[in-house]
Amino acid sequence: MHLVSYFVVIDDGYVLLVDHRNAKLWLPPGGHVEQGEHPRVTVGRELEEELGFVASHPIEAPLFVTITATVGLTAGHTDVSLWYVLRASRHQNIKFDEREFEGICWFPFNEVPFERADPHMKRFLAKLAISEKV
Repeated sequence: MHLVSYFVVIDDGYVLLVDHRNAKLWLPPGGHVEQGEHPRVTVGRELEEELGFVASHPIEAPLFVTITATVGLTAGHTDVSLWYVLRASRHQNIKFDEREFEGICWFPFNEVPFERADPHMKRFLAKLAISEKV
């Protein structure tokens, strides 16, 4: 099992997903938590490495936790994923890691390609919608 920090970047009803080369899925950005690293530190490190910017607000506790068997080119292990929420402007410049991602896209919540996304994405967005109303 691998511990993963996902960070779901949102902006006013839109979610930023990355077209992951290995998984062949639209996923939130994120990465494996390194030995001795706090998962929130992983979020900050991966945000800079993968998207080229830093969070404009403190990173709060994860909203969601999932356990998933990996697919794609690196299939064969299980990820325990902490899903953090980050807010950023979809109009800002993003320099994504082209070695890891085919591309990136801001999707309206109701237009996420769920058939080629993380299997927990629909449940995550439903939970996010509930938490945003509080």
